[in-house]
Amino acid sequence: MTPTPPAAVMILAAGAGTRMRSATPKVLHQIAGRSLVAHALAAAAELDPGRTVVVVRHEREAVASHITDVAPHALIADQDAVPGTGSAVRCGLSTLDATTVAAAVAAGAIGDRAVLESQVQGSVVVTSGDVPLVDGALLGSLVEAHEEQGNAVTVLTAEVPDATGYGRIVRDTDGAVLRIVEHKDAPAEVRAIREINAGIYVFDAAGLRDALAHLTTDNAQGELYLTDVLALAREAGGRVGALVAPDASAVEGVNDRVQLAAAGAALNRRIVDGWMRAGVTIVDPATTWIDADVELEADATVLPGTQLHGATYVAAGATVGPDTTLTDVEVGEGATVTRVHGSLAKIGPGATVGPFTFLRPGTVLGKKGKIGAFVETKNATIGAHSKVPHLSYVGDATVGEHSNVGAGSIFVNYDGVTKSTSHVGDHVRIGSDNTLIAPVEIGDGAYTGAGAIIRHDVPAGALALNAVSQQVVEGWVERRRPGTPSAAAARAAQDADDSRGLSSGAQEERAAAAADHKGEA
Repeated sequence: MTPTPPAAVMILAAGAGTRMRSATPKVLHQIAGRSLVAHALAAAAELDPGRTVVVVRHEREAVASHITDVAPHALIADQDAVPGTGSAVRCGLSTLDATTVAAAVAAGAIGDRAVLESQVQGSVVVTSGDVPLVDGALLGSLVEAHEEQGNAVTVLTAEVPDATGYGRIVRDTDGAVLRIVEHKDAPAEVRAIREINAGIYVFDAAGLRDALAHLTTDNAQGELYLTDVLALAREAGGRVGALVAPDASAVEGVNDRVQLAAAGAALNRRIVDGWMRAGVTIVDPATTWIDADVELEADATVLPGTQLHGATYVAAGATVGPDTTLTDVEVGEGATVTRVHGSLAKIGPGATVGPFTFLRPGTVLGKKGKIGAFVETKNATIGAHSKVPHLSYVGDATVGEHSNVGAGSIFVNYDGVTKSTSHVGDHVRIGSDNTLIAPVEIGDGAYTGAGAIIRHDVPAGALALNAVSQQVVEGWVERRRPGTPSAAAARAAQDADDSRGLSSGAQEERAAAAADHKGEA
């Protein structure tokens, strides 16, 4: 059955995360292109809840600002000074209740009874901001089990080989959940239990509200334990159920950099496997990294050593890699991108880019265009079938269709104060080693000579060149660089040229004289 969307999802993100040893709040550390809390928000969104609230405290402003950026609809609840997960959930539920009551009042519902009935009703999912491998499917299974069993509380659990540090699930002889005992409060026989609390729950809102009011700090850590709600729910006549996670590693939290890296690798394997099953060829999954928001079409190919970040999109038939890093880049159908570093760029269908190419933001390459080896582009639109084959910089420029930019060409776009734009028309041929000084416009069908410096507009169909007549200064090296290897080579070449003009006898005499001179030396 499809579970009913919960009334709310609450994400706990108030912890300091001291083991990360970082100035960055723990939940803002990233894997697969999203922060840890953004992964939790994405999983929550898959449930289509009535409301989502995130409970914050440590580095409150930074965390709240980030949440607003990635999930503007989410509510922010501030945990008070009372320590413990029970306190965090109490603050989160208070914010949810206040919001729903305010909405009811705004809608015209008045009176004490109406206000009370306007508090959150139904299922409330409580999860954590540091469990990035928990996805919407797993949360949905937990909600489904909660509904099917008619529970007051349903807890997600896991079977682990070493349960040290985790709260243990204590069941009765029939397998029903009696309570959760935190490791520091557990006697030896309870510590022997391998089923642990994953820290993710579904509560009936009314029962949760009542149980939170009865929590105490009478425990080893002097905190309000959310886990005590289970025993209180049973005492109130409610049923407490559990769902064992099919993969214990999916519910592991991130508390330090080692666990962050492990979670990142596990999530990447999940993402890569998912794309391969969807029809994408990934030649070497071990060296391929793909962010959660990347989109790939079937029959795309990703070669070894490739990283695809952000909102990168690769169409069918395109090949990316090897050794390529793309961030927020769109790759068109059938395009080839080889050894490229690019960001915020668009590569058209059938186009080719690379190798050793740098695509900076604002680059747009048209259909079957080419940006070749050792080329850098920025804020440049290069039209269909046009080519910048090698050793060039194209910045703040537009190049029309079917045009060619010769090797070693530079679009000079900055005068030290302002940046200006150059425009190159269709079917233009830019000669090798050209310098285009912006702002300048080259008309359709125009040509420029090799080594030209283009300072002024070139009309359509014109040839622009500004070459200086070549000058040759004979004997300059021997006069100005005497004693150098270059001077010696020049003298030898001159002697050879002179010898070719002598008769055979004269050549023999010169050779003999040279040999005598060498012997004397």
